[in-house]
Amino acid sequence: MTGIGSPGQRSPERRDGAAPTGTAVVPASSTDRASRLNAANMLRSLLPLVVIVLLLVGWQAFKNDGVDPVHAVDPSSTVRLAADRASYDLLAPTGLPKGYRPTSARTDAADAQRGNPVTLQIGYLTPSREFAGFAESDDPRADALTSVLSGARPKGSVQIDGRSWARSTTERGETALTLTTGRATVVVTGSASEKELETVAGAVRTYSGS
Repeated sequence: MTGIGSPGQRSPERRDGAAPTGTAVVPASSTDRASRLNAANMLRSLLPLVVIVLLLVGWQAFKNDGVDPVHAVDPSSTVRLAADRASYDLLAPTGLPKGYRPTSARTDAADAQRGNPVTLQIGYLTPSREFAGFAESDDPRADALTSVLSGARPKGSVQIDGRSWARSTTERGETALTLTTGRATVVVTGSASEKELETVAGAVRTYSGS
């Protein structure tokens, strides 16, 4: 007879399926541990990340609060260059009311010799935050003119500050005001209202260098 406690003796099994008394408990598997990760634990894990994201969003909103994204430019040097090279009396808007901000200015005068055609363009943001563009050239084929006037439909004329400007509607449906003076043509157009375009046109003066 085999003695009690001998290697060949099997421990009695319990009918309820539980491990017999004295049997070592097997550690929980990784699957068992993962199943215990409930919604509360996940929330605690994500909370620091959510806080960081909210802080970043708040910081960006604080920095951008009250910041005007419009970048205004000073067109004076561009106008001066165009006037120096142009063979005609250059005109340019002067003394526009507050709220008309120049956002672009360009000329092809840098590559022009005296007597060559010269084109000047200035773009404005109006008080209603629309665009008003001023263009002037003694070249009738200049893109600054043809891009506006080609296909435009005449709509009579309007007197502005003692000058008669031709009014037309462009293919884009915008109002264009045109003034011919000597060999040069001036166009004021854009998405701005007629009143704002007329304000820009009314500020056009012969450039005096000041």
